[in-house]
Amino acid sequence: MSSADSAPRATPRAAALPVLLLASTLAVMAGAMITPVLEVIRGDLDLSGTAAGLVITAHGLAIAVTSPVVGRLIDRYGVRGPLAGGLVLYGVAGAAGLFTDDYAALIAGRFVFGAGAAAVFSGTTVALLALYQGPERDRVMGWRSTATSLGGVVWPLIGGALGGLSWHAPFAVYLVGVPIGLAALFVLPAGSTGPKGTTGGVLPLLRERPALLGYYALQAVAAILLYGVAVFLPQRLARIGVEEPFLVSLYTVVMMAAMSLVGLVYAKLRAAAGYPALLRTAALTWVVSFVLLGTVDQPWLLLVAPMLFGLGQGIAFPALTVLVGEAAPAERRGQATSLSGTANFAGQFVSPLLLGPVVAATSLTTGFLAAAALSAVVFLALLRMRHTERQTPQNPPTSKDDLTLNAPGTKSS
Repeated sequence: MSSADSAPRATPRAAALPVLLLASTLAVMAGAMITPVLEVIRGDLDLSGTAAGLVITAHGLAIAVTSPVVGRLIDRYGVRGPLAGGLVLYGVAGAAGLFTDDYAALIAGRFVFGAGAAAVFSGTTVALLALYQGPERDRVMGWRSTATSLGGVVWPLIGGALGGLSWHAPFAVYLVGVPIGLAALFVLPAGSTGPKGTTGGVLPLLRERPALLGYYALQAVAAILLYGVAVFLPQRLARIGVEEPFLVSLYTVVMMAAMSLVGLVYAKLRAAAGYPALLRTAALTWVVSFVLLGTVDQPWLLLVAPMLFGLGQGIAFPALTVLVGEAAPAERRGQATSLSGTANFAGQFVSPLLLGPVVAATSLTTGFLAAAALSAVVFLALLRMRHTERQTPQNPPTSKDDLTLNAPGTKSS
């Protein structure tokens, strides 16, 4: 057994969990905060639609690119410093929009902001994985899923309200990262990621733990599907006569509410079912939701689609997070988790680039049915998944193959 596996676990401080859950809401608000004022920014700065869209997406590309670097820092120095620094950078760089009317400066600030957001995403994940074990880990990961989805509802509402003052005002909300960062520096134990070890590059990690590739692929697909709903559902609703912004927003609220509810009961679901069953259930909800989006024309029945999709996301998000954390060596958990950020945000970035041409060449309904087909492929792949439960959370096995998406011809346990 390695020293990483036998090292004593840090004892969670009472204040650490609320700080980490609050920080977890910030990643999802990164772009959603300024979505309500995006059209105002476009008009005020005389931007094209593509240029305005970069205000929303630039940080996602920055997260995808900088996440591996953040992971290396976490593995080398522990989670407390990088997470606290990332939160402060998130707040300061995010608030740059308060003070500039220059588009180039705004985009530069969004890229720097993305580096801070990468530290927030990876740091909160690694801290929760390190501080909690077994059923308690499942419980807090469910709560994190709830906090993240609630952040996707609450923060945009605040941004929309402040947008009535000026398009600059919503950027002030990012400053909340500064006090949360200071709180993290105070409440998180030092070295909570586990013992320091020699870290290598990404390729050696993936060669040692090939199961990670499967988990990253699932996270990327989940992100592609999520943004497929976010981008194309409003267009689908417009085709059936639902154009009132408040009514359109209800479909997003239903999806986020479903994700939140699943997070509250995720620990019970995890106690009743293994990871393969949970992920297959999530994939099935994706299939059904996209079939409904591609075939149903009744607004009330179409409301079921985002609800089902939210249920699936609420199951898949915490399950895949824990699987990545358990598949990685403790001393390299930061790097492994950071690659989850790369997979997630790269999936978000490419989603409209993949689904958009399908929709443009055919129709919205065909695009949704193509997404249903992709979800069905994921479900079929998950039929081959096997997972060996860890016997004692405090003394995990050293086998690198205890979690695996079995390739054809691979023997499963």
